[in-house]
Amino acid sequence: MKSPYADLPRLDTPYTLAPADRERFLQDGHVAIRDLASSAEIAAYRPLIRDVVTTVSGQRRTEGKVSGYASFFTQVTNVWRLHDGALRFVISRRFARLAAELLGVPAVRLYHDQALFKPPAGPGTPWHQDQIYWPLTTRRTVTMWMPLMDLTQAMGTMVFASGSHHEGALSGLAISSDSNAFFSGLVRERGFVLTSYDLAAGDATFHTGWTAHATHPNAGSVEREVMTIIYYEDGATIMEPDSPMRQVDLEAFHPGQRSGERAASALNPILFSAPQ
Repeated sequence: MKSPYADLPRLDTPYTLAPADRERFLQDGHVAIRDLASSAEIAAYRPLIRDVVTTVSGQRRTEGKVSGYASFFTQVTNVWRLHDGALRFVISRRFARLAAELLGVPAVRLYHDQALFKPPAGPGTPWHQDQIYWPLTTRRTVTMWMPLMDLTQAMGTMVFASGSHHEGALSGLAISSDSNAFFSGLVRERGFVLTSYDLAAGDATFHTGWTAHATHPNAGSVEREVMTIIYYEDGATIMEPDSPMRQVDLEAFHPGQRSGERAASALNPILFSAPQ
């Protein structure tokens, strides 16, 4: 029997990365990539991802969902394991190849995905660094943040502290009012340039695991719909968790793995590997 999702766009065709965009990514720790997915591709996948978010949040299911940030957004993780159609979006070879090219590595694995939907009048997401959560030995990590609808900055797009990734871990604080106060002060103290973008559906930002970032509040009248995918270089190993947050992530996203092992559980498939 033919799969009901067989006719979805494959998202495999390569995207030509401009050298200037990679240089900007290396220098600033983030970059905006325009038209990474077409309007037709987004139109095909958006309702599937919305269905997953509606189902998981409506049923208060724990599978695939990480709680704790309900005041900032509705968050559903590992969407690829919850819907066969959404799976095709997450395992996109086009997206993963671009992630590998930005990182300068031959192959990347999936860490996890997240649907992040921010309601109207939803507050800004506090300043933080992602990699304080990840029990990985590598700095070569990157998050793709792709809106499923056109977004202005007033609807809750990302704001980045350009160049902050060069300094590695700046704080061990989880996403919270405390992390927001700390990084707000640090941005002023060190004079980081703040960068944000208006984005069309199918555009995407990419930022490293150590790039400090936040989001604007959603001052719009509609829910902000975003899909994210986190990648890391193949060959990275598991570190000994040095915080409860990393212990939680180890158990959730690298089940059964221990420190020193190659980070390659069944939840971390290779999504792109350059031909040898």
